[in-house]
Amino acid sequence: MYAAQKDTWRQYNDLYAGGEQLRQNASIYLHRRNKEPLQVYGERLDRVFYENYIGSIIDWYGATLLRREPVLIYEGSNEAAKRFFAEFADDCDLKGTSLSDFFRRQLVSALVYGKTYVAVDFPRPTTQAMTRAEEDALGQSRAYLLEYSPQDIINWKHDSRGNLDWVVIRTTCHRQESVTDPICKPHTKWVYYDKQRYQIFERSTSNDGTGEMTLMDQGYHALAALNRVPLFQLKVSEGLWLMNKAALLQLEHFNKSNALSWALTMGLFASPVIYSEREWNQIVGESYYIQLGPGDKFGWAEPEGKVYQIAADNLVRLKDEIYRVCYLMSQAGSSQAMNVSQSGLSKQRDFSITQEVLRAYGDASKDTMRQVLRAIEAARQDGLVIDVSGLDEFDIGDFSTELDDAKKLLDLGIESLTLKKQLYKRLAYKYFCDVRQEIKDQIAREIDQSFEKSGN
Repeated sequence: MYAAQKDTWRQYNDLYAGGEQLRQNASIYLHRRNKEPLQVYGERLDRVFYENYIGSIIDWYGATLLRREPVLIYEGSNEAAKRFFAEFADDCDLKGTSLSDFFRRQLVSALVYGKTYVAVDFPRPTTQAMTRAEEDALGQSRAYLLEYSPQDIINWKHDSRGNLDWVVIRTTCHRQESVTDPICKPHTKWVYYDKQRYQIFERSTSNDGTGEMTLMDQGYHALAALNRVPLFQLKVSEGLWLMNKAALLQLEHFNKSNALSWALTMGLFASPVIYSEREWNQIVGESYYIQLGPGDKFGWAEPEGKVYQIAADNLVRLKDEIYRVCYLMSQAGSSQAMNVSQSGLSKQRDFSITQEVLRAYGDASKDTMRQVLRAIEAARQDGLVIDVSGLDEFDIGDFSTELDDAKKLLDLGIESLTLKKQLYKRLAYKYFCDVRQEIKDQIAREIDQSFEKSGN
């Protein structure tokens, strides 16, 4: 499966990135015409350009879905564990990346490749901790996340329940071995996980192009006590895999837009036409002149432009189709046509489809996030019940509507302290969606304490 899809993943990555990355690989995607001279094809490659609609669409989904941060809910009495998860939410990969930003990248990667992977790891212990407090002091309980694309997962096996039995991860980079050696050499790293143990192999290529694989580390991994591979998958369905739906349309648009651009450029240079019965061997150019006989005629040939209009109309249709298959109907079609033919109610219904797709992405992201956090909690044995909510509303200005709904729910007079407490927490989390997780946890504790004191 990896061998069959790796070329497709590389193509999808180029189409998403666009820019210089696609220009460098343009010979793969810009079709050469039958018997087209290499010099002409080379000039077309030099002039290549790319209108990246699908990249902007995928980034829009990632930005819109996590416009409001997910709500992390911790139930339990372990205050130290709650402080850890508050810190973890602000820096989940030991690089200063918040949990929301991390999963925004994972969603974008899933929309490009169809799936993406998150690994849970803990720092390697240098000394044996005797107590939990000592383990925390040494930083050995500081869980962190690693991200891997499908291009990194080169081999795997599932058990009878569909869970990973083992997996092999390969990453490659170029690095300079020392200050005195100015050459950056390829460095490859393999990580093997099964349900209990891990192994890390590395190989650096020498100057003669050879290198030996070396076992660098091995032992029990972070989730060995849970008997599971510490790798979690965020996957979208075939219907929600945006790059797969729009890639062929984007490639067709790329080739036709470049063909039209080339034709327009060539059309700016009119071709001379000589009407003569005798042999023609004169040179024509800006610094030359021609001599015609009594019956000869000279003129210029230029295109009428009908095919240009057809091509331009086709490019507009392809662009609209890219937006349509990505569930952004409200952005498909020219603005003039939309204003004339589509009512406000119709536009609202079109965007409601987009919102349902966003909610589906939100459910997939929350499910993976929930699995990751619960696995970390189980590995640390914190005794908390963790849940993730949110990612289901995409308009910051709709809080007043939710507040009105909450008031109506309270006016029903339902005698449930749990209902009121959870309702207040939900409203507070959404109103303060952009504050640090530590502040959200403090608000939740104060709400709990208030209900405990008042009893209502």
